Amino acid sequence: MATDTVADPASATVTTPRRRRSWRWPVLTLVVLAVIAVISAYLTAPRPGFRMDPESTEPDGAHALVTLLRDNGVEVVVADTIVDVEQAARPGTLILVAESQFLTDDALLDRLARAPGDLLLAEPTARTREALTPDLRKGSASDFDSSPDCILREANRAGSVRFGPSDTYEAKDRMVTRCYDGVLIRYRDGGRTITVVGSTDFMTNGGLLHAGNAALAMNLAGDRPRLIWYAPHRIEGETSSPTSIYDLIPRSVTWIIWQLSIVVLLVALWKGRRIGPLVAEELPVVVRASETVEGRGRLYRSRRARDRAADALRTATLQRLLPRLGLGAGAPAPVVVTTVAQRSGADAGFVGYHLFGPPPATDNDLLQLARALDEIERQVTHP
Repeated sequence: MATDTVADPASATVTTPRRRRSWRWPVLTLVVLAVIAVISAYLTAPRPGFRMDPESTEPDGAHALVTLLRDNGVEVVVADTIVDVEQAARPGTLILVAESQFLTDDALLDRLARAPGDLLLAEPTARTREALTPDLRKGSASDFDSSPDCILREANRAGSVRFGPSDTYEAKDRMVTRCYDGVLIRYRDGGRTITVVGSTDFMTNGGLLHAGNAALAMNLAGDRPRLIWYAPHRIEGETSSPTSIYDLIPRSVTWIIWQLSIVVLLVALWKGRRIGPLVAEELPVVVRASETVEGRGRLYRSRRARDRAADALRTATLQRLLPRLGLGAGAPAPVVVTTVAQRSGADAGFVGYHLFGPPPATDNDLLQLARALDEIERQVTHP
């Protein structure tokens, strides 16, 4: 006797939604990963530009310095034309002029000379010097890494600076302050302060890491609350723009990239199928940061290494304080003590004793030192 097999319609109805749900999470995961990858690629992609371009992350750009200035409360206004400079300039501002080889029009230089505010000229050309600093004359070229040897506060705080190939300057019949054998010069003219430096290498992304370059660049460019950054990359009035590398890529290459992207996505969807049930895995041992600190502290205590513990506390405090104070890593102790005392309002003897004093004799002295260092850092950070 033959028997007929009848399929259960309820089981077929339940199987289809389950299959759809099994595909939903891999697709959603791939979409989220793709969005994260696109955002990360955009944020971390190098930003090409011209020399001293405030948006360029290349070695000869100035994105790092501009970012540091803005993080320290300086309002940086990027001016592309002389009109932008005139609109943003006002008394009490600082106008940084770089890449002056593109300033070939005497009328533009005259308008720049009449703009209110102090001037910071970085490696100016002869035409720019004649229009803005007629009393200066160019000296011999220099390539050295030396100390300031002057009374200028910004230079003394920075210490030794590596300018690279640079110009030196001298003044005729005028009282000036010359630093670094004439590479940096400053004087007053008609109620405004004019600073001229014979190099721009120490301000670039690639030059900030050498010696006291970052400290000097921050001290000079951050001398006023408002900075106008004027570094033209073409002669004003010209409309031609350089060809980008993306303009040189054939259109067929773009279509090939899109096709490869679709293929990769389809392969990911194919390989993303769930092969079997999820497997529970034990998580690795997680060690909290506080436990690491406590363990290191117990080692110091067991060996009675109060001197090493105090040195570690003082070194960490100085590493956090020096960038906030505009000081270089090799700043002498008296300069650091004086600057910290002025910023925090604390007694110089108190600051010097806790930052550079003798090691503590007891555990209680070490605890008091840690509290004093924390208080000094708090007063400097939040005066």
